Amino acid sequence: MEYIRQVIERETPEQAYKAFSSVYMINKKSNLKYWVLGLFIGLMILLFLPWTQNIRARGIVTTPRQEQRPQELNAIIGGRIVKWHIQEGDFVKKGDTILQLAEVKVDYLDPNLVSRTKEQLNAKKTALGNYQGKISTIDQQVDFLQEALQLKLNELQNKMMQQQLKIQSDSMDLVAAENDLAFKREQYRRQKIMYDSGVVSLLSLEQRSQAIQDAMAKKTSAEIKFGNAKQEYFRILLELNGERQQYLEKIAKAQGERFQAESQIANGMGDLAKLENLYTSYDIRNQLYYVLAPQDGQVIQAKKSGINEIVKEGEMLVEIVPANYKYAVEIFVKPVDLPLISVGQTVRFVFDGFPAIIFSGWPESSFGTFSGKISVVESSVSNTGLFRVLVTEDPTEKPWPPSLKMGTGAMGIALLRDVPIWYELWRNINGFPPDYYTTQTDKGGNNKSKSKI
Repeated sequence: MEYIRQVIERETPEQAYKAFSSVYMINKKSNLKYWVLGLFIGLMILLFLPWTQNIRARGIVTTPRQEQRPQELNAIIGGRIVKWHIQEGDFVKKGDTILQLAEVKVDYLDPNLVSRTKEQLNAKKTALGNYQGKISTIDQQVDFLQEALQLKLNELQNKMMQQQLKIQSDSMDLVAAENDLAFKREQYRRQKIMYDSGVVSLLSLEQRSQAIQDAMAKKTSAEIKFGNAKQEYFRILLELNGERQQYLEKIAKAQGERFQAESQIANGMGDLAKLENLYTSYDIRNQLYYVLAPQDGQVIQAKKSGINEIVKEGEMLVEIVPANYKYAVEIFVKPVDLPLISVGQTVRFVFDGFPAIIFSGWPESSFGTFSGKISVVESSVSNTGLFRVLVTEDPTEKPWPPSLKMGTGAMGIALLRDVPIWYELWRNINGFPPDYYTTQTDKGGNNKSKSKI
């Protein structure tokens, strides 16, 4: 301070005034009003610049298809872990063995279960084949019996025809004997009259009497033969019916055995189907002891470790992140913003870990953002009270980073219609939502927005 006081005392008044003017610039003309006017004009111009309305929502990277998302690999059957063929973080191909299981259930402990079931299956097939052979034999037997029956019937029918002819012959002999007897009696009567008249001798009368006795004997013999012929005819008829009944009983018995064999075949077919089912189940179960990768991917989050650990049916073993998948981002929007979202709408993304410079009102001026198209808008609200929206990559824009991983965070900016900045400021000050509008497509295939306020 003493030094400054000494300097001031040494200066002349002219020097002091000149220094004061140079410090406070009292003689310099001010341009502040021009700056204020320029700022005002620039602000007015800025207020009328276009501003793209948007909706922001957080999301994560996923895939549009279910089979391309991280999936759990579960144990189809229960068992005991014998060997691990991979470790966490390994990349596997489809069909690679993840781990090997061993059986723990008593019903499947037999190591020869499949082969023995196969033997039972073959034995049952052989039994069915024998039953089929039995049916064929019975069919042949029935054919033979029917042929024998027909032959026997033909033979007996021939005998009956012969016997009918014999009956006719015997009946004719009987008629002849009766006629002869009548004739002999008439002769005896005439001879008796002549004897009584004394014309003939007693010897002639006795001869006529003897002739009557002979005729009566012949008649009696003819009657007996005729009766025997008729009796033989009835006997042959009874024999024919008996033979027919006997052969029909044999045929019916054979057909009954055939039906029994068919019933046994039907039962055997049911048992065969059960055995085939068991054999197939056992064979498939043996293949399930080796847990295979369903698709290419990386193995993560092993829930079991070590050897001899027991796993249950349906229990998660590991999780596999597919190696080949398409990107998509699922974002969640508020119910109040849902009417502003539509399929095919453009969404800009900023992925976590990828630097970006964002001008939310001027998406064309932003740097480091990626474009997408809305492909799915769910109609049901989630447990968080938000609606899920699925956005896929826009093939016409810059491709998304190939180093994206499942679950990577993303900030989605759904682009709406263009409005002046003053209108956007006025809307935000009053707390109004963005303008509701619909997207229309012109003849050139370009999207044009049409507002509905």
